[in-house]
Amino acid sequence: MITPEGRGIGANAIGDTFRILHVSTGNVCRSPITERLTRHALSDRLGDRVPTLAAGAPIGGLIVESAGTWGHEGAPMEANAEVVLADFGADSTGFTGRELLDEHVIRADLVLTATRDHRAQVISMGHSAGLRTFTLKEFTRLVRAIDPTTLPDPKDEGVVERARALVRAAAALRGWLLAPTPDADEVYDPYGAPITFFRSIGDEINQALDPVLTALTGIPPR
Repeated sequence: MITPEGRGIGANAIGDTFRILHVSTGNVCRSPITERLTRHALSDRLGDRVPTLAAGAPIGGLIVESAGTWGHEGAPMEANAEVVLADFGADSTGFTGRELLDEHVIRADLVLTATRDHRAQVISMGHSAGLRTFTLKEFTRLVRAIDPTTLPDPKDEGVVERARALVRAAAALRGWLLAPTPDADEVYDPYGAPITFFRSIGDEINQALDPVLTALTGIPPR
């Protein structure tokens, strides 16, 4: 098995890339939307236009992937998820679903899940995942409380170093900044729902991602 050394928030993190893993259940609705919106926003902020088909290609040193705890291996994303991505101008082409595997968690520097149950499942896999795994909305809440001036300047130290510092800062805040309600950290599953619900979930995801990506890159949306 690949060892997790050098990944996550540890002081020995190495390499010139930072890997973000989005996790939901089937990897056909929420996590594909989140993955592709993340890539779209990073490309917009960093001006690094990388074909979406190159799913493993870094954007400014950031690699964005997704998987599902009950992932539909090899399946396309739901048609309504594709519509949502088109609404935001993001590309859905070339996507195939994946089942969440140990190797995905081991390689990830940051795991963002749709729900608390997904977060618990990722953490239960081990691999020192606890300090680098958050629900998306939880991470957004923590990021909003972090003073960006305390993070490395991406122009001087690079986006990767800034991203690692952001995860460390968020992990340190987790026990102090709790969710106002149990449901505040959840992104609900739109699978089988009409397009109106898919669009509302897409809006939720996009709003949660915006401050995260600004904090990661140090660049607001254009």
